[in-house]
Amino acid sequence: MELATVGYEGATVDSFLKALQDAGVDLVVDVRAVANSRKPGFAKTRLSSNLRKAGIGYVHLRGLGTPAEGRAAARAGRHADMFAIYREHLVTAVAQTDLVRLTELVRSEQTVCLLCLESDPAHCHRSLVADAVASELPVQLTHLNAVG
Repeated sequence: MELATVGYEGATVDSFLKALQDAGVDLVVDVRAVANSRKPGFAKTRLSSNLRKAGIGYVHLRGLGTPAEGRAAARAGRHADMFAIYREHLVTAVAQTDLVRLTELVRSEQTVCLLCLESDPAHCHRSLVADAVASELPVQLTHLNAVG
């Protein structure tokens, strides 16, 4: 089973879609708590439309997003704090429900890609989400570069 992650920071819509298509992604799972973006083409409605036109599905799992205090820590460059806050969030009922749903999507043999803003997976909660899935399923994990 294949699982990818991608951050759109610094990417254009075209470079983002190309990275997904080159990797054979079937479904993008948006793991942002708030699926809005000041970057044109990456807010939920426009993003899902762009993906659909490219033949890629879209699901938003809000429960796997980083809580507000974690996002604030990340913006301040306090990545260790963000990870600690996110680990606490990941055991909540809402996060666990969406984690089960994500695991089922990955199990369906689609190539699933977790989406967030942060370009560096080492600084993004999506790596923790991917690790949680990998603890349940044997996945081949790839971090995509959408910058081009």
